[in-house]
Amino acid sequence: MAMTSILARSLTLSGKLSAQSKPFARALSSASDMKLSSEKAPKIKHFKIYRWNPDTKEKPTLVDYPVDLNKCGPMVLDALIKIKNEQDSTLTFRRSCREGICGSCAMNIDGENTLACLAHISDASKATKIYPLPHMHVVKDLVPDMQNFYDQYKSIKPWLQRNEANPDGKETLQSVEDRRKLDGMYECILCACCSTSCPSYWWNSTEYLGPAVLQQAFRWIDDSRDEQTKERLQQLDDAFKLYRCHTVMNCSKTCPKHLNPGKAIAKIKARIAEMH
Repeated sequence: MAMTSILARSLTLSGKLSAQSKPFARALSSASDMKLSSEKAPKIKHFKIYRWNPDTKEKPTLVDYPVDLNKCGPMVLDALIKIKNEQDSTLTFRRSCREGICGSCAMNIDGENTLACLAHISDASKATKIYPLPHMHVVKDLVPDMQNFYDQYKSIKPWLQRNEANPDGKETLQSVEDRRKLDGMYECILCACCSTSCPSYWWNSTEYLGPAVLQQAFRWIDDSRDEQTKERLQQLDDAFKLYRCHTVMNCSKTCPKHLNPGKAIAKIKARIAEMH
């Protein structure tokens, strides 16, 4: 009898709980429906990306990729990574830091040389067009051949040159004022956005050093700790290395770090004029 009574009470309680849980279940279902109805409609943005594969005989082409911006980060690099991960794993481009420090993701976006990690996706309805840096040999897709650029950078000997080591073996000190002279030059990340926006560099890239390398050259010329200033200026005193610059100033306009290579080049010319 006792077992029967306990079983009856359990069934009764179970029925009551089941009845009480129905409104709760309906509330959950209603909340779920509201969530589904409140989801944003897809916000499609089209990206037309330069594609070229040296392993095939096909000509370069622009390929259109639609991306839902509601499911993508705010930068062009976010879109490129999303395309590569979800649509086309063969898409090739350089990237590393995603913070505008390494310079790897330099490319031409909607006609402007910039860093994909610092370029916001445009809200314009028209497609965003992405090309590799202009007037450089292309390795594949958005990857330019940087060898000539790096060889030119190496040619200016971008390191501190001293005639003799300090006798006490300590570091070479510099005043606050002299250190301040390097501001606006040492921040260069060698992304080549400025050089590849320069018409003179387009036509004379094998001889003209270009804005980025010349700015780096002046960074060492203007360094009070360096003792090879005269030799550095003599090396640059050349009709093609330096004087192909015609002050178009595309370099300063396009620099993603907001530096002024044109100003540095003008200062090199002034220092060489003083030397003569």
